[in-house]
Amino acid sequence: MNILKFGGTSVGSIESISALLRIIAKHNQQPEKPVIVLSAMSGVTNLLTAMAEKAALGQDYTSELKAIENRHFEVVRALLPAVAQNPVLTKLKLYFNELEELLQAIYNLNELSLQAKDLVLSYGERCSTFMVSQIAKRQFPEALFADAAQFIKTDSNFGQAKVDAQLTALLVRDFCTQNAEKLLFVTGFIASNEANRVTTLGRGGSDYTAAILGSALNAQEIQIWTDVNGMMTADPRIVKKAFPLTELSYIEAMELSYFGAKVIYPPTMTPAFLKKIPIVIKNTFDPDFEGTYIRHGAKASAFPIKGISSIDEISIINLAGSGMVGKAGFSGRLFSLLSREQINVVLITQSSSEHSITFAVKPSDAVKAVELISKEFDLELQAQKLQEPEVEDGLSVLAIVGENMKRTPGISGKLFHALGRNGVNVHAIAQGSSEYNISVIIAKSDLSKAVNAVHDAFYTELNKTLNIFCLGTGNIGKTLFRQLQDQMPFLAANNDLQVRVMGISNTRKMLLLPEGIALENWAGELADQGEPADLALFVEKMKAMNLPNCVFVDNTASADPIPYYKGVFESNISVVTCNKIGNSGSFEQYEDFKDTARKFGVDFYYETNVGAGLPIIRTLKDLMMSGDKLTRIEAILSGTISYIFNNFKGSSGFYETVKEAQELGYTEPDPRDDLNGKDFMRKMLILARDAGYALEAEDVKIDNILPEACLNAATVEDFYVELQQNAAYFEELKNRAEAEGKVLRYIGKLEDGKVAISLQMVDESHPFYMLSGSDNIISFTTDRYNNRPMVVKGPGAGAEVTAAGVFSDIINVGTLN
Repeated sequence: MNILKFGGTSVGSIESISALLRIIAKHNQQPEKPVIVLSAMSGVTNLLTAMAEKAALGQDYTSELKAIENRHFEVVRALLPAVAQNPVLTKLKLYFNELEELLQAIYNLNELSLQAKDLVLSYGERCSTFMVSQIAKRQFPEALFADAAQFIKTDSNFGQAKVDAQLTALLVRDFCTQNAEKLLFVTGFIASNEANRVTTLGRGGSDYTAAILGSALNAQEIQIWTDVNGMMTADPRIVKKAFPLTELSYIEAMELSYFGAKVIYPPTMTPAFLKKIPIVIKNTFDPDFEGTYIRHGAKASAFPIKGISSIDEISIINLAGSGMVGKAGFSGRLFSLLSREQINVVLITQSSSEHSITFAVKPSDAVKAVELISKEFDLELQAQKLQEPEVEDGLSVLAIVGENMKRTPGISGKLFHALGRNGVNVHAIAQGSSEYNISVIIAKSDLSKAVNAVHDAFYTELNKTLNIFCLGTGNIGKTLFRQLQDQMPFLAANNDLQVRVMGISNTRKMLLLPEGIALENWAGELADQGEPADLALFVEKMKAMNLPNCVFVDNTASADPIPYYKGVFESNISVVTCNKIGNSGSFEQYEDFKDTARKFGVDFYYETNVGAGLPIIRTLKDLMMSGDKLTRIEAILSGTISYIFNNFKGSSGFYETVKEAQELGYTEPDPRDDLNGKDFMRKMLILARDAGYALEAEDVKIDNILPEACLNAATVEDFYVELQQNAAYFEELKNRAEAEGKVLRYIGKLEDGKVAISLQMVDESHPFYMLSGSDNIISFTTDRYNNRPMVVKGPGAGAEVTAAGVFSDIINVGTLN
């Protein structure tokens, strides 16, 4: 036979009770009838508590009482025919009258004892269980309402009573034997002491009732029916990718439940554990789902951990001083004191020097605990052998749990890497010698980020999520969004990676959404829902969202975002940028960005600073990391200048070639912005710095392509006039090169720590001789690539390739860590 326990949500509405009856009908076909254990309707226990507290304070509680009464009456009227309603409504009304009298007594006395509170709370389970049993009688005539206070016996510790297991087992078996043909509907949560006074088993005690009955009756299994598909890998309200666990050992389930997994009440498992009775967590609203089995001999998981659990609010108390060192019995004295005063210690950690002890308690117990410690250790405090106890509030506990942890090296390393990379500071750590659990105490504000980051780290078969915030919606920005949208299915299938755009800003509007921005309609969402753009506010909101695996993407050419980079790194957010202004500013700034990113364990990727989508910076880094020695770098890193000199040949004049380049969109509105070599200079400067040279912009020698008259022209039209007037100068350069069998190339060179950019004539033996179109090209001459340099060649400009380079950098943040 089975024990079926239904929680508050399963008896909380007309629809859920109908579903419950269908489940019972299926189980009632078995040879032995199940025993049904019911909780109060969802929310009723909280209302009963509030009513009792209001009554003790002399406040009005009648509206809550009426609300509870109406909920029960509505269910009866909906699920029973009119002819059958009156007896049920009458009995329920008697219960509510008794409850009202009890509350009135509390009101008159202005006092709420634990005994009185237990009696008040018991009406939640009594009313729901009686109501459902009478509704069930229409379908199951053998249904019988059973008040568990008749046969579950406890001590008189009201509010958290301890069960007399031996006596209870005898009474349960006797009651069930006498009613062997009945379908029993038993109240959860409540019991009675030897004087037959009502006691309760603690919050969540209906699960405990089910386990007590299961143990006494040697049930085949205990089913806990709730509103989720079993125990999850993490709280699904925090981790959207959490999934149900098919199987857990008793110890794993106990650990997860103790640290906040609210699906099952921790003591529930003890009676089942002793009898090796499986516990199954099932979903009332999805009864065909297999759920989670908690059993002896659970199979090993394919994952290194079974689940991640957490306690939202916790306080820690730090106790330190020389009077603790080598003092036998100090810890026993401390924790015996707390135990006597009913203060539950959640977690303990002690330094190996014995100089300090840190322990965690509920925030509501923290002040009382400090007062007790100060009183107990008054002499030690006066003698300054102990420091005053320190309380830290606003904290949470995160715990990873699993039997596999004992046999798997590197679990702690993976946990702390995931936390550290996302800027989560650990206040305290605890791990038992069993290695089933590693618990850390962190700031409550970091809990959501931490749980998601740890979930991504351990459940690698799921997609890791990158949360990106993008500046700039010009050609590169909008192309990046299209590429991301097109490539999402491939990334999920082949790289186990999901990229969510959480924020977008341009110079006009900005939008940040907690659920992410749909890429198929990003422009519409930005236009309709966006607020006026404010870069400082955008960065502040990004930090406040406090998401794991965050990337700040700068797709602008503006100097405005650069001052925010350092603060972004310090918030443990990686930066990907195609904006070269930051890295080509002062060397001090360049070095500060690098050092800050390294210090906070985040990435700073800027491949597109130099060659758009070409792998130039990555190639240089790989050469140096592998121990190769750089001799020389030669490069053409301007698509505009490349196009102009690749086409300035034969009968083409320089004026006509520049004009054509502008008409094709290769140049800036003022071609001098390309031809003055400053953009080229920034790229060579970044390369030189990445090669290890501490250079400033003024250290780069630039030979002007243009005569002074062209550079100094007042307008673009005047510039073109000067270009025509200086046609002979350019023709002479072209003719001299052609006469020598060479071509003109504007080349940047890094050699011996010096950078120079100059117009050169190269012959067919040079790797740049055959360059065409607007391609960029770079050659690395090193110890290994000496006689034949390594050459990287391809498009060095354009929205498609630049966006692809940014995209690649974003993916590297997600896959290289």
